[in-house]
Amino acid sequence: MSDAPNPSPTPAAYDPDARHHQMPRLRPVRGFMTQHEGRPMLGLADAQQVSEKMVFTPPAVQTVLQKLDGEHGLDQIIEEVGLGLTRPMLESVVAQLDDAGLLEGPRFDAMYDELKAQFQSAEHLPPGATATIADRLVMMEHGEGTTDEQKTAEGPAKLAAQFDAWIDQALKSAADPSFDRLPKGVIAPSIDYMMGWPNYAGVYGRMRVVDPPKRVVILGTHQAGFSTGVCGCDKGFETPLGIAPLAQDFFDAITAELGAENTAKLLEHRYDHERAHAIELQVAWLQHVFAGDAPLPVMGFLLHDPLANAGESYDGTGLGLDPFVEALTAAIAKLDGETLVIASADLAHVGPQFGDQQTLVGDDDAAKAFREEVMNHDRQMVGLVSQGKHAELISAIQWQQNRMRWTGLGPITAAMRACGAAETRVLNYFAAADPKGQALVSSFAAAIG
Repeated sequence: MSDAPNPSPTPAAYDPDARHHQMPRLRPVRGFMTQHEGRPMLGLADAQQVSEKMVFTPPAVQTVLQKLDGEHGLDQIIEEVGLGLTRPMLESVVAQLDDAGLLEGPRFDAMYDELKAQFQSAEHLPPGATATIADRLVMMEHGEGTTDEQKTAEGPAKLAAQFDAWIDQALKSAADPSFDRLPKGVIAPSIDYMMGWPNYAGVYGRMRVVDPPKRVVILGTHQAGFSTGVCGCDKGFETPLGIAPLAQDFFDAITAELGAENTAKLLEHRYDHERAHAIELQVAWLQHVFAGDAPLPVMGFLLHDPLANAGESYDGTGLGLDPFVEALTAAIAKLDGETLVIASADLAHVGPQFGDQQTLVGDDDAAKAFREEVMNHDRQMVGLVSQGKHAELISAIQWQQNRMRWTGLGPITAAMRACGAAETRVLNYFAAADPKGQALVSSFAAAIG
């Protein structure tokens, strides 16, 4: 091991008196390969999205990371790893990881306490992903010198205009550019707008002429955080287009159905919503298509993977999918007025970025065969959705060991079950890949009932 981690302008310092430096325990991290000054580097980020800091190290540090289990001291790690690892190099690794909140210890605890305090202090969750997109649209006109005042003043109109442009493009040749009535539920992407806009626009553009629902329930995929089961949010959401307050009547109804014990499980890790985007991305579209009406109340939920532990929570202590869907269905039935259920969900995640060896771009036979395999798999699985076969969908993907890494199974199947529809109308399918062929993510637009 010949290199220390890439130095920062103010390198973090190793503390020989700190127990969590002497016996470091790495928190869940997400690794990705990148380049720095022509050299390959391993990037490390917080898989639970509490810390927004990242650490960049030589790829060889992967061997060290495996030893950061809280059971190994630094000298023992050096002895077991070898490869020229020295004490100063290892101390630098530990210090940088701790500074970024990637080690268990006081630094991370303070970060998590701050995140929870932010969540508790806000009446509505502040805009995140949608504000970033609106800012980007303003900067496209004004360039790098764009001021915060310009972003605030022009962002909402730019975002609304972009939505309209996408709707016009997505529905210009559609035989049915509008719904006859509000469906019981819809399925839309949860990926960035730029990669999923045909499906966002295909769903929400068709809602422009229907009466708005009384409330909206949004089911997203739980991809980061601490909850091991279904995670509810007891706050509304804000985007550049305004505030969507909490659907208090629905909150009261579903918590009554769940009971005290399951409600506690539902809300225990509600802070996971602070960094999530799956709910917020749907809220902005709702605000746009129903802009002339009163603010739509919403309630958001993040759902875990039903392939793991047969739909029960990952560790048996969180809220499982079955009791949640039962309570969701009962709450919808008992409330007056229309409740729109939205599944915020993506499908396949393939390519080298996700662990595949084969790239996705090019005209060679291997790339073509890989793309065709992805599309055929998605086509077959979406076919089960269209037939209302949610149980068969889970069984089929489970049997295939989810080789295409579908991430939206929880929201999709829960929405199908809660809406009680015998079939789902697929409106559009779309797959987006990066120019280098490192990653492809697919999604679809659909109406349930």
